[in-house]
Amino acid sequence: MFTGIVESTGRVSGLQQEGDNLHIAVQAEFLPELKIDQSISHNGACLTVVALEKDSYSVTAVGETLRKTNLGRLKVGDTVNLERCMKLGDRLDGHIVQGHVDTTGVCTAVEDQRGSWKFSFRFDPACGHVLIPKGSICVNGVSLTVVDLPAADSFSVVIIPYTMEHTNFKQLRPGDSVNLEFDMIGKYVSALVKR
Repeated sequence: MFTGIVESTGRVSGLQQEGDNLHIAVQAEFLPELKIDQSISHNGACLTVVALEKDSYSVTAVGETLRKTNLGRLKVGDTVNLERCMKLGDRLDGHIVQGHVDTTGVCTAVEDQRGSWKFSFRFDPACGHVLIPKGSICVNGVSLTVVDLPAADSFSVVIIPYTMEHTNFKQLRPGDSVNLEFDMIGKYVSALVKR
């Protein structure tokens, strides 16, 4: 379980394909505090630490994860948003995030708003998830508020300077793929209504 408040960014230092799996090596500031079997959100996808090296740790993304996320598009040198799992008793500064990416979306526009940035995204509405104005959405592991919903397949968020500086949003451009996790409460309500 995560909050969508990015703790740090990491740098992809190695990629190794093995069958349908992708082993990802990441350099991160909190490396000395990690242990094997720990859960870490990588661009919003929960992955388990499987190895620790002197300057990096490794996680494995299985085929299902690669199909549902943008992790299969990573290149050595890419920046990933990182968050270690939530501790019971801590403040929930973002929203409840499982680290289970629902689908990917595409950045369609970035608008400089003189002190903040508006990012617009499009996704496949066939995934059946719902968004509401001022509701929560997790984009590349970042807990954000939906600003507007111009259509059933698109939404926008606004990024404050702190988030821009401390996440990989600063490198996001139109056409780039992002991981999306829709609000868990909304997913449960939607499932109940469909019954």
